[in-house]
This record gives sequence, structure tokens and C-alpha cells, in this order.
Amino acid sequence: MSQPGKPLTGTLVVAIEQAVAAPYCTARLREAGARVIKVERTTGDFSRGYDNIAGGDSSYFFWTNLGKESIVLDFKQPDDANLLDKILSRADVFVQNLAPGAMQRAGLDSRTVRTRHPKLITCSISGYGTRPRVEGMKAYDLLVQAESGLVSVSGGHTEPGRIGVSICDITAGMNAHAGILEALLLRERTGRGSDIEVSLFGTAADLMSVPLLHHDYGGKVPASLGLNHPSIAPYGGYATRDGVTVILAVQNEREWKRLCEAVFEAPNLATDPRFDTNRSRVTNRQELDEIILGISRSLTKDQFITKLTSADIAYGTVNGVAELSRHPALKRRTGISSGGAKINIPLRPIINKDSEQDIESPKVPLLGEHTCAIRNEFL
Repeated sequence: MSQPGKPLTGTLVVAIEQAVAAPYCTARLREAGARVIKVERTTGDFSRGYDNIAGGDSSYFFWTNLGKESIVLDFKQPDDANLLDKILSRADVFVQNLAPGAMQRAGLDSRTVRTRHPKLITCSISGYGTRPRVEGMKAYDLLVQAESGLVSVSGGHTEPGRIGVSICDITAGMNAHAGILEALLLRERTGRGSDIEVSLFGTAADLMSVPLLHHDYGGKVPASLGLNHPSIAPYGGYATRDGVTVILAVQNEREWKRLCEAVFEAPNLATDPRFDTNRSRVTNRQELDEIILGISRSLTKDQFITKLTSADIAYGTVNGVAELSRHPALKRRTGISSGGAKINIPLRPIINKDSEQDIESPKVPLLGEHTCAIRNEFL
């Protein structure tokens, strides 16, 4: 149900969704107060079966479906298609990310649905968009990472690497969320709905803007350098005497001078022609790294971090997931699995201090848990 005191209270979202991108988008809408009705087939959203570590639910499904209502419909059948249309007639937003062509074959493509419901905001999330040569391609996150070049600028010196989370799915969901909020504002002014399209590939291409600009206008693609930034130096990982990797980041010449004087205790390094500008430091990165490693390996992690902190130089340690779980900056929220287990996950990253926060812990819906109630409500 909609939640009082939140920005999207009173907003009804209908989602024919699966996997990550669309569920991530509608999860954010629900957290802002919207009511989200999730339409599932009899076998359910296939991400329900990815694993079972979150109190019997899959980690992905738990994360992206808290607080939603689940109804099982076969919209190829006339009665269920009629019910879905009745729900859409009262909805504000309709989100879908089914396989290419599935919605059109079912008569639920955006153009058809908005002909009947012109105030409805429709959002279609696809793999590669609607250009004829690519619209039929199936798209999963790693495939899009590969096709877009993301893996080519990730990883180490000799091997491309998958980004370790579903970055294309997640950022496509973020873009869909932003597009829907824009459309809701536009409808306030015009009274009309909108047809929004978001693709995983378009999202990944946007993330690749800087490497693409270097290729198209600089004649050279930045190399994949592991923990080092390809176009800023020093900005990367350096080992300490006790075997910990500390990442330090210098963003301007003031910081470079402070680093040389206060951390390296080598003020002449700041004006050395090999290193006196960021461009020269990138050009002479190997020599620079050898100098920095000579210093960092003479210090323990604590000693190195103390010097960086005193000089007001940005740094971070290369943590694992275990360290994340104990990190002092990590805030958590509690959700309830479909079987009733309390599970803690990171707090919603968008905190509106002037709206109500969740008082009760939201629950993951069982498959079809709300089918009868929603049928009674809309029929």
C-alpha cells in the first residue's frame, strides 16, 4: 500500500518485471511511498530462484522487491487481460522489462496502452533499444558490459574484467527511476502521460563517455590499469610494509604539493619536470609509481594513513565484503523475507529528511500473495 507522508504517496505503479533493472526502479518508487503491484507469471519472476540465502529468498529478489504486492496473471487470457486493463486504468506508472516483442504480442506495448490510458506513464526497459538491427538481442548484464566496452576498461593490465556487480542493470534501473520522476512532474503541468524508453546498452554507453571521447577525439583509448586511474596520477593503489593496499587520490596541484611535502617529505618532487603537472605524471607514471612504492613500502598501513590524513590527502583501503560488513559508514535497514526471517541490508541511499521513513520493516511478497485481494479490489 501507499505510505503516508512520503513523496509518492497515492501513486500506483504496475510492474511486469523480472531480474534486476525494472525491479530496482520500482523498488526505489516504492521506498518513496508508491504502491507497487508486481505482475508475475505462474512460475514467478525468475530472479526468485537465483539463490536462497536471504531467509529462503534469493539475494537479488529480496533486495529489489521489499514491500511490493504480487499478483499472478496470465494476460494472454481474456479475463486476466481485462483485470490488468482495469488496474492500469487507475495506475500512474506502468513499468516493464520483458523479452523483446513480448509486450507488443500481448497488446501491452506503450503505444497501445497509452491510447486507452493517455495519462499513464509507461516505461520500457530493454537491452539494446529499438533500432531494428539490435532490438531483438537478448541482454543480460555481463553481455552488455562486454558489448559496450565496459569490460575492456576494467580488470588489470593483461585481462579484461567484469565489474563485480550488475552495473548495467542497476544503472538502467536508476535511469528509469529518474525518467519516471521527470514524467510525473511533466504530467503535473500538462495532464498527459509519457512514454519512456531506457536500455541497458544506452546506460552503459553513457558510463563509457570519457573513454569514448578519448577514442574519437584523442586517438587513443585509456589503458586498463587495475587499481590505477588511467588519466589522473597519482590515483591508485600502493602497498604498505604490512601488505595492505592503500589507494591515494590527488586531484589538483595543491594536493600534489602537499603530498610531496608532508607525506613523501620530498618537496623537490613537486617541481620535478617529470611530475609537475598531471599530464607529466601520467606520462611518467612508471617512474612515479616506483618512487611512491619506495615510500609506502617503508611504512605500515597505519603510519601511511596517519601521514595522508595529516596532509588532508584523500585515501581509501582496499576492503573486502567482510570489511564492508563492519564499516563504520555502513547504515542498515531491516526487511522481512517471504518466510518471515529478519534480514539486514544497506539503508536506502536516498534519505529525504523531510519525509517519513519506514517504521515497519517491509516484507518480500510470496508469489501471488495478493492475487485474491487485488482481484476483489479492481473487479
